[in-house]
Amino acid sequence: MEEQTVTSVALPEKKKAQREVAAPLFYVQRIVTLVAFFLVFIPSASPAKVCGLINKNLSLFTSAISYSSLTADTGRAFRVGWVSESAFKVLLVGSLITLVGIIVASAGTCMSLGNIKMKRVSIYSTIAGAIVGLGGLGVIYKSYQMMVNSPKPKKVEPSFPQGMLIFGISLALVLVLAIIELFVVPKAAKEDKFEMETRFKLFLMFLPFLLLAFVFCYLPLWGWRYAFFDYRAGDSLTSENFVGFKWFTYLFENEATRRDIVRVLRNTLAMSGLGIATSWLPLAFAIFLTEIKSTKFKRFVQTFTTIPNFISWILVYTIALAIFSTDGFINTFAQSMGWIESGTNYMMGDNHTWLKMLAWGTWKGVGWGAIIYIAGIAGIDKQLYEAATVDGAGRFQRIWNVTIPGLMPTYMVMLLLSVAGMLSNGLDQYLVFSNASNTSSMEVLDLYVYNLGIAGGSIPLSTVIGMTKSIVSVILLFLANSISKLTRGNSIV
Repeated sequence: MEEQTVTSVALPEKKKAQREVAAPLFYVQRIVTLVAFFLVFIPSASPAKVCGLINKNLSLFTSAISYSSLTADTGRAFRVGWVSESAFKVLLVGSLITLVGIIVASAGTCMSLGNIKMKRVSIYSTIAGAIVGLGGLGVIYKSYQMMVNSPKPKKVEPSFPQGMLIFGISLALVLVLAIIELFVVPKAAKEDKFEMETRFKLFLMFLPFLLLAFVFCYLPLWGWRYAFFDYRAGDSLTSENFVGFKWFTYLFENEATRRDIVRVLRNTLAMSGLGIATSWLPLAFAIFLTEIKSTKFKRFVQTFTTIPNFISWILVYTIALAIFSTDGFINTFAQSMGWIESGTNYMMGDNHTWLKMLAWGTWKGVGWGAIIYIAGIAGIDKQLYEAATVDGAGRFQRIWNVTIPGLMPTYMVMLLLSVAGMLSNGLDQYLVFSNASNTSSMEVLDLYVYNLGIAGGSIPLSTVIGMTKSIVSVILLFLANSISKLTRGNSIV
């Protein structure tokens, strides 16, 4: 009897010891899998670059989902017969299999945050994903051999990619760790359910948005390296064209560039300043909208004013052209009424350009911007309105003393974000509305970077300006946040 009791007590302790031994294995596995997942989007780590005909800027993710991108520079090679198209099809399949394997292994790693039962499932998923990923690398290696054995290997320039070693070592390490965990982690009881701590659930819910932010916000920062090279489109970055801070000093030493920067900053700050000065319009619109008693009319107005946000600036410019051009509605109507003899193109000219852009931006965004304030009004305690009514407050007094104070925290947060984004006016609106007669007043910083880098080909200089803009925007955010903390006692950072 005593022997059975000792055994039953020792069993949970044994399982606890096994879990403690397996914990470091899971930590290492998560780190390796996370790094492998991020490397999927890094072009320099792609295992699919098996020959010189493949664009150097293609990542494993792009190679796996886009055959047209993979074969963008192979038209002549296929026509002349330097290499068989089947080699690139094999490469596409291998890239896709590798990508699927990494995704499955990553999903299994996420499940390892759960209880014993979830950990066991995560181990099997990780093993399956690692095996599939290694198999995909094998298929990629097969395509590499096909490149080597192609009719014209010198034209194809086959090369063994370093990314194949990186992903191969990573997936092999994950596979070994998962196999060890399979023997270390105790088996779960049949009555156990799949469970996970709330903090891990919230983290996994947040993880997709974190990955999207990394891919679209932080991964492009890798392009900042162009600011330190004398780069032309199509060139490679080597020690020979490394120029250090040449373009940073050029930005301030060249007189023509200084004049352009001053002009562009004037336009940018003027339009941002007008936007901040009128940032109260969505708040006021939301207040008046909530005061409408008719529900049907309120929904109609809200829908009608929100739709412009989903119209592209190209279509907005088309609408403006149909109304304000020489043959537009205004001139046609005025001529038919005999008020004018010839039409005037109101889209041309440099008069009141800033106010015109403000008007179009307000028309397009006021309804959308009011949504957050409508939600804020819905969150205000109704008892405050009832108490104000009992005290004899009218409608406008309730708005002034209850609604506006209740919306001020939300308004201040939006204002701080607007101040932080003063140098980021966007590109689309000013690109489509700009022309030869208004470009001096229309060109903002984002449009200037576009014209300088894409249209002018000066990629390093435009990168320097973009870097400076980002750094100054971060400084403005923390400065505005500090002022808000000193004056109001609240901050957003």
